[in-house]
Amino acid sequence: MDFISSDSFLNFLAYVGTGFVLIVLGLIAFALTTKFSEWQLIKEGNLAVALKLWGKVIGLGITLYTVWGSSVNLVDAFLWGLVGIVTQVVAYLIIEYILTPKTNLAKKVEEGNTAVGFSLFAVGITVGLIVAGSLTY
Repeated sequence: MDFISSDSFLNFLAYVGTGFVLIVLGLIAFALTTKFSEWQLIKEGNLAVALKLWGKVIGLGITLYTVWGSSVNLVDAFLWGLVGIVTQVVAYLIIEYILTPKTNLAKKVEEGNTAVGFSLFAVGITVGLIVAGSLTY
């Protein structure tokens, strides 16, 4: 008895692979918004940097979850995933340079300011939820 067709399984693998590629692209794009090595600071135990980074990734994951459920095909899903990445980056830049011009948020998280890191974590998730909700029109 065949419960899962080979076509369904290959489709699943294509979406999972595309999702992982988008997460990696997101990590690269997010890293470009900072002048320090997030990975090095995370290895050193900087919780603020970890919160900032993984909040964006969770927000992107929320966006991808919605995209996968409403896309018409894999190309459509990939393109909307890219929109999610760009939106996360733009939201961070708006917060850093327009909403808090007198506070260098990147420097604060680099210094280990957990309150700022958690705030950016929450922003990343919130942006992901807003983008995801916007894709369900």
